Amino acid sequence: MKRLVSVGLGLLMTTAMAAAQAEEVKIGMITTLSGGGSHLGVDVRDGFMLAIERSGRDDVEVLVQDDGNRPDLARSLSNEFMQRDEVDILTGIIFSNLAMAVVPAAVRQGTFYISPNAGPSDLAGRMCHENYFNAAYQNDNLHGAMGAYMREQGYERPVIMAPNYPAGTDALAGFKHLYEGDVVDEIYTQMGQTDYAAEIAQIRASDADSLFFFLPGGMGISFMKQWENSGVDMPVFGAAFSFDEIIIKAVGSAAIGAMNTSLWAYDLDNEANHAFVEGFREAYGRTPTLYAAQGYDTANLILSALEKAHPDDQDAFREALREADFDSVRGEFRFGPNHHPIQDIYVREVVEGDDGQPTNRLVGIAVEDIQDVYHTQCEM
Repeated sequence: MKRLVSVGLGLLMTTAMAAAQAEEVKIGMITTLSGGGSHLGVDVRDGFMLAIERSGRDDVEVLVQDDGNRPDLARSLSNEFMQRDEVDILTGIIFSNLAMAVVPAAVRQGTFYISPNAGPSDLAGRMCHENYFNAAYQNDNLHGAMGAYMREQGYERPVIMAPNYPAGTDALAGFKHLYEGDVVDEIYTQMGQTDYAAEIAQIRASDADSLFFFLPGGMGISFMKQWENSGVDMPVFGAAFSFDEIIIKAVGSAAIGAMNTSLWAYDLDNEANHAFVEGFREAYGRTPTLYAAQGYDTANLILSALEKAHPDDQDAFREALREADFDSVRGEFRFGPNHHPIQDIYVREVVEGDDGQPTNRLVGIAVEDIQDVYHTQCEM
């Protein structure tokens, strides 16, 4: 990220850049810090704050509130941030049903929303908006990339499974779009489900040759432990949301061998990523997950735009966001016409680390320059 410096009495900045830093910027972060899926929000927050602290800027104030994974609370918090605190930017939401409860109204009222995670298809397509940017992905991306990877690896009869909520339906739609073949069965579970005996029995009775699932947070932990105890012998695939560093350590040996797709890996070889992983481990005493990487990139995207314009100058700030003029930990990416990333998606394998605990190892690229299919529905 570029830094503003002065040499002697001469300021090396344009008038616009000076104005951009002249007025304080308020960012309201609404994220999940308690209840199911709380480690996702904690990592988004911690990655985001690491970037803010490293920037050295004292004109950026970040207000953080816990949505408790409740759409009604998230909506209430967004109204408080906009009306009482007069924030310039909103960010932080993890789950797509909460994003749908907050984002459309917020951006219509003139507030910028920069997503560090949730990317529901409606916001990428028919409900896109000039004030909405997603710095992570569109929900289909990682799942679609795994569909393409499994097809290339020769799997012909997958069962696919996800929770019945917007990100879950997007996940299976994305998988099927790039798998381009028939699936044996399509199973939808309940949000927050903990008992998967019926689903495992259904999979066992099928003639499937593989399982692809999307069960983020505690749902994935519960499922994988029950899957191991079931004795079903079938290769398992998923997206990184079910195989982040925290989840796989909670799952234990049952996760070893699972393949998963991600927009990022902690062992991805680029300078920005090396600095991020080292800094995160030093600051928080743990290896970052993809949620922390997304939070870090989201903050750096915002900071890069703030160097050029203040959010009060909406046109200039919007254009600065579109440029994505910063070094992303995932490598190069750019925004499509609907303000969602066009980027590479990687494949990782869960292996036993040097400490005997499961960890992810980068395998390669699943799909280059993936772009969501909904951008053609976006009119702005």
